[in-house]
Amino acid sequence: MTISDFDLVLFGGTGDLSMRKLLPALYARDRAGDLPAGGRILCIGRDHVETSAFVAVMEQKALPNIAHSAVEPAVWQRFCQRIVYVSLDAKKADGYRALAEAMRSDPAIAHVFYLATPSDLFAGICKNLAAAGLVTPTSRVVLEKPLGRDLASAKAINAQVGSVFAESQIFRIDHYLGKEAVQNLLALRFGNVLFEPLWRREWISDVQITIAEQLGVGGRSGYYDDSGALRDMLQNHLLQLLCIVAMEPPITTDADAVRDEKLKVLRSLKPFTRTTLVSNLVRGQYRAGHVEGSAVPGYRKEPDADPESRTETFVALKAEVDTWRWAGVPFYLRTGKRMADQLAEIVVRFKPVPHSIFNQSGGGDTPNCLVIRLQPDEGLHLNLMAKTPGDGMRLKPVELELDFRETFKMARMDAYERLLLDILRGQLTLFMRSDELEAAWEWVEPILNYWEREESDPLPYTAGTWGPAAASALIGRDGLQWREEAFPEV
Repeated sequence: MTISDFDLVLFGGTGDLSMRKLLPALYARDRAGDLPAGGRILCIGRDHVETSAFVAVMEQKALPNIAHSAVEPAVWQRFCQRIVYVSLDAKKADGYRALAEAMRSDPAIAHVFYLATPSDLFAGICKNLAAAGLVTPTSRVVLEKPLGRDLASAKAINAQVGSVFAESQIFRIDHYLGKEAVQNLLALRFGNVLFEPLWRREWISDVQITIAEQLGVGGRSGYYDDSGALRDMLQNHLLQLLCIVAMEPPITTDADAVRDEKLKVLRSLKPFTRTTLVSNLVRGQYRAGHVEGSAVPGYRKEPDADPESRTETFVALKAEVDTWRWAGVPFYLRTGKRMADQLAEIVVRFKPVPHSIFNQSGGGDTPNCLVIRLQPDEGLHLNLMAKTPGDGMRLKPVELELDFRETFKMARMDAYERLLLDILRGQLTLFMRSDELEAAWEWVEPILNYWEREESDPLPYTAGTWGPAAASALIGRDGLQWREEAFPEV
């Protein structure tokens, strides 16, 4: 699907996300020839500077985030010619006249408003865009996370933005859904007959979804102390990955067909009870330790951090999808900062063979395991049992591996690159619908309420480890282990 000429208005154009991700992603797509010659990027900021001065800032802040091998002076100059800097205060309606003058009024040109701002600005920006006459039936608005702090605030955002834009014009972005491995999970499940008969409770023992970061919060303590791991990662990224794993086959790949099935999963998540909030949930906060040989401070010692903060930097929980396909299969979700490794992966572990004809010393009781790696190296790994060469019947896990870089011999597209192209095409499949967002918050909110009621601190864990010991105990009660413990290397 080709992309028509566009005016992409980037609120927060001078911010970290724009410089680190959005502008480099747009440059990459320009270099690949995906952007039409008439496409423009209007960057919004409060500083009163000329476009040439803003381009100089881009060269300092955005250009270093582009791989050196991808920087071509001629392409960079062409890309910079797309940039228009507009100075305005997003909170003040009178400043939008300058934006209206800078934008083109041709109805054939797509108008996309990307709100890379705090969510408490969404309603005011949308209201001011409408008052300035900039919202048309073909306009689109992109909302960056976090989309609210709880169910009530998420509903308020949906209502406020929805009073200006139709649901079909709203793109709620979750960059994990743009990752190649997530797309290939859809292809794996619905493009092959091999796994469908096995993708159910009769054959699957458990599902583990992990997003682990080695980085701490650094200078973002102010933001993170108001968010925490549950709001920042689990409510959106991990639940969306769970939906992809657990959803039923949609009738097509059309946006609403896919999102209907994801919504069913969210509504099928077994609600927490007083008992399961205690037994199926672990929260932690990192203390000083070592990551890759370097000493790092604890969360409460980070710059500008609250020395008595009770904000969680780690969450692990057990979830259940109450459907015919998944009843009784535990889904373990885990995310944390200052972890032992930097990775994001989905592990689908199958049940052991019903009767092993090999003795345990022969290794015949190890279950098959499918690992979908999202980062750092995207790929699929299927662990199978095979006989080791030599005398005797000894079995050992071996891997069938699909490395996307090696298999397809082509440059990988960053998640933001893919999602930005879909936004410019008006393709909504990889973006959350309002009812999805609210269903996710509805399931998570009892956890937030529980933490607000109790007075205990998060469990401490040493930076550079896999989190509190209670996380291992959580899954260990079911006779299982987190994958990094069972299979040190994939």
